[in-house]
Amino acid sequence: MSLLQVKNLVVEFPNRRGTLRALDDISFEIAPGEILGVVGESGAGKSLTGAAIIGLLEPPGRIASGQIVLEGKRIDNLPYEQMRHIRGRQIGAIFQDPLTSLNPLYSIGKQLTETIQAHLPVNDAEARKRAIGLLEDTGIPAAAERIDHFPHQFSGGMRQRVVIALALAAQPKLIVADEPTTALDVSIQAQIISLLKNICKDRGAAVMLITHDMGVIAETCDRVAVLYAGRVAEIGPVHEVINHPAHPYTAGLMAAIPDITQDRERLHQIDGAMPRLNAIPKGCAYNPRCPKVFERCKQERPDLLAAGATRAACWLHAKEAV
Repeated sequence: MSLLQVKNLVVEFPNRRGTLRALDDISFEIAPGEILGVVGESGAGKSLTGAAIIGLLEPPGRIASGQIVLEGKRIDNLPYEQMRHIRGRQIGAIFQDPLTSLNPLYSIGKQLTETIQAHLPVNDAEARKRAIGLLEDTGIPAAAERIDHFPHQFSGGMRQRVVIALALAAQPKLIVADEPTTALDVSIQAQIISLLKNICKDRGAAVMLITHDMGVIAETCDRVAVLYAGRVAEIGPVHEVINHPAHPYTAGLMAAIPDITQDRERLHQIDGAMPRLNAIPKGCAYNPRCPKVFERCKQERPDLLAAGATRAACWLHAKEAV
């Protein structure tokens, strides 16, 4: 049984010249205890997908069609107050920059206990005890003393741990982590990744991990969805997508990663750039940059097709193409 199902999600931004379609018919699901990586270039729609799921789309952005289903209940059409309750209780969010998630005027303890008491029926003493426990679980040393410190008294890595503790405060079933390691150095990244994996294992929570770093995906995720121009280009088990990419775009992303076993002077690059929302080409959005393009790619848009152990939106995998 899937914990989260995203079905044919379309997100649009109306403007004076018409309507821009930022997410175009995106579908995927996440099971309890699973980490799904969402990867792609800047502008592919990764963060927008996360924002749509947690109900934080910036106006005038809106969900035009499709459904978001959490534990069998549809949540994309709920009133603001109801969604606000779900956002802390059932869905936790971890954002890229911890300073934007933490209030500099309140101690870490106050922010944690407020969040706990907003969603769980506990008194002040119990909330504080839980908050200290969360800080300990996320690897903050001397948590009982540091709980009364303010955000500026923590390093970047420690602040990100506090944000993870906040996301876990009400014991949510799903965590949407938007680039949680980008602002951190590599050794701290490894610790945060290991923390996310342990959360999944110990609590049975599902994690949607948004990132542009394939190294983080390979290290952390069970499955991966590759986004391109607001559409899913490929989705499947992470080791299959990385080792046997079925979509030319995924293959290009993989080839661009440096390989210490090969002696290459130049890194592979994908020519061109992601299309602007008001200039997405007909057919497959990737066709102007694709080395394997043929006529059908320029006319018809492919759905996700079976491609070995993964599914790829590519006409190379159409039955009649074989």
